[in-house]
Amino acid sequence: MRATADHTQVTVAAESVTAVVDFPPAPRERIARVLGDLPALPTGAGHDAGILSERVPTAMLFVRNPTGVSHSPHEHADDVDCHAGVEALAAVMADWTAA
Repeated sequence: MRATADHTQVTVAAESVTAVVDFPPAPRERIARVLGDLPALPTGAGHDAGILSERVPTAMLFVRNPTGVSHSPHEHADDVDCHAGVEALAAVMADWTAA
């Protein structure tokens, strides 16, 4: 462990813990109908979507990130993937407002 090599100590403590949010099936079903068969990704992400899901139908749309790095200056998504995310969101929202 790096701390041992550097003769330092590491202490880990949970300072903020949020329960897992299970998004309701209706938005997922609508997304699948509009966009086709996409993978459903489990996430521990809290975000605003997790808080809002208690009051309004909510889902999260993830844009492909080849690095897998999140919430870091090293996070990156290609323009083509960002545009695909915008188009997917617009399609679902257009379907939602048409209903």
